[in-house]
Amino acid sequence: MKSDAIVLIVDDSPTNIKIIAACLKQHYRLKIATSGEQCLLLAKNMPQPDVILLDIEMPGMNGYDTCEALKKDHTTESIPVVFITGRQGDEDEEKGFSLGAVDYITKPIYPAIVLARTKTQVIIKQQRDALQQMALHDQLTGLYNRHYLLDIANKKIANCLRHKYDISVLMIDIDHFKKINDTHGHSIGDDVIKHVAGVLSSQNRAEDVVARFGGEEFVVLLDHCPIDDAMIKAEKIRKAVAEATLNNIPVTISIGVAHLDKQKNFDSLLKLSDLALYVAKDNGRNRVEQFVKQ
Repeated sequence: MKSDAIVLIVDDSPTNIKIIAACLKQHYRLKIATSGEQCLLLAKNMPQPDVILLDIEMPGMNGYDTCEALKKDHTTESIPVVFITGRQGDEDEEKGFSLGAVDYITKPIYPAIVLARTKTQVIIKQQRDALQQMALHDQLTGLYNRHYLLDIANKKIANCLRHKYDISVLMIDIDHFKKINDTHGHSIGDDVIKHVAGVLSSQNRAEDVVARFGGEEFVVLLDHCPIDDAMIKAEKIRKAVAEATLNNIPVTISIGVAHLDKQKNFDSLLKLSDLALYVAKDNGRNRVEQFVKQ
């Protein structure tokens, strides 16, 4: 069965590309680049390759320069690079590893070796991706977890302050969640959490960060979003949850909204949205409230 993994073959020789591709085409999806510059472009395109097989001797940007550029770019630094080359000296191999390559295959090409070593790197990459997925995502809902949110939020806010654009945050809490658990059981409670998470995912843009903050609480970080737009977005989310049904159990949420003003970090912004959330609950729940300075 052919894997969904993508292997990017980089070589300026059509003959070498044909030989390497013949080794792998029945097992992996292939992309081809004939220069280092083209490799850098294809490596950034989605879906990104899982492994790059990279020739060293190329005109213009050679394999070493290409590997170094890949490892300096945060969008491509995690892609495994395997050098395929006619060079067989220890110094050449040592240089390749020092630049971040994970393996080194010398020519002439032996199909079984190319396939075996490529397969090894694909498996390692997929295992690492799976661990990263578990580390960054909440296991019940599939949303980002609190750890990822806190990490990315401060980076986004630093960028927001530098480039002077708006950023807003929604603090969301499922209304009367303890009563749902006590009445229907924790299994249904988990279903309610997943139900709300699904609505949140469907209602937000790709650039927004949607995270389960803990228990029945969620946080949505809205990039490039002024407070008026954030209030509209929050009301849309609130309405979507209230109108959806889950086993005839009424589910509503309360939302506190705040935007970056004079705060310099995410913790301060989050506290403001939390204060607004308390106001929403005090005012009867199933509503949206904006933080207002006293």
